[in-house]
Amino acid sequence: MPKVLVYSLEKYDEKYLVPGLHASIGADNVRTVRVPLSKDTTDLAKGYDAVCLFVNDVCNAEVLKLLAESGVKLILLRNAGFNNVDVNAAATLGLSVRRVPAYSPNAVAEFAVGLLLTTVRKINKAYNRVREHNFSISGLEGFDIHGKVIGIVGTGNIGKITAKILNGFGPSRLIGYDEYPAEDMKAMGMEYVTREELFREADIISMHVPLLPSTYHIINKAAIALMKPGVVIINTSRGALVETAAAVEGLDQRIIGGLAMDVYENESSYFFKDCSDQIMDDVAFSRLLTYPNVIITGHQAFLTREALQTIATTTVQNIKDFTDGVDTPNIVKPQGHI
Repeated sequence: MPKVLVYSLEKYDEKYLVPGLHASIGADNVRTVRVPLSKDTTDLAKGYDAVCLFVNDVCNAEVLKLLAESGVKLILLRNAGFNNVDVNAAATLGLSVRRVPAYSPNAVAEFAVGLLLTTVRKINKAYNRVREHNFSISGLEGFDIHGKVIGIVGTGNIGKITAKILNGFGPSRLIGYDEYPAEDMKAMGMEYVTREELFREADIISMHVPLLPSTYHIINKAAIALMKPGVVIINTSRGALVETAAAVEGLDQRIIGGLAMDVYENESSYFFKDCSDQIMDDVAFSRLLTYPNVIITGHQAFLTREALQTIATTTVQNIKDFTDGVDTPNIVKPQGHI
């Protein structure tokens, strides 16, 4: 049986992932550590055949070389994105990279809609007021999603489900941007447009593309300059889709009327950690947190029981397929990446 080291362990992994690994390959072949993978923690992987990583583990060419020298042959990603892995370097070193491509698109899509509703109806503010016995509703005006132009950037699994949910609100137009338009979205009434047209026309923009060279900072100063004053932007995909400095400027100029993100481009310094007793050195992030029309959550959109079970089951299957020499769609092939 292969020996697996799990980095960046969280409590929920102990409930779902770890029991699945124990049942599949035996508890003696599994070790878990709470520290993330970096060049300083690769020595922990000596004697292991595989390492299991999460979104903010660093797996660049330098780290991969050290892992390969330690005997690691398999990189297991317990998430869909792979922008933190130098896939080309892994291929050169003979390392297999396998991921969980669709652990729960419903979970992320539903969370995106939840962020949208919270933003436009100021539910977070209302909750905090009532907790303090303040029942005033002054300043809590929102707007109807019904009748608005909704733009979906990326119509893969998560983007499609988000579009289907939001279509139920009765938008005046449902527009989408994707290099590969989906026929089922067209049949539902989505109108595919250019990226620039989507930015110009949408009242609400929801981001659902992976982080690639072509999508890095897709929301930048030039993009925001095209947008309607008061646009609401939702990002539950990858933090670096949004250029933070440009978003701050867009908020200051009152172009962005609402920004809700479950991700942040420099999140690895903070997310999945309790930093409540620390001074935040990231000035841009600190600035974002001061805006009354900005909501940021700590990369929890995926966090449902169903998603965690799928992550565990798929990761176990990825180990089995690797051991058996099975070629599956879960293998990440070399390509351009960040």
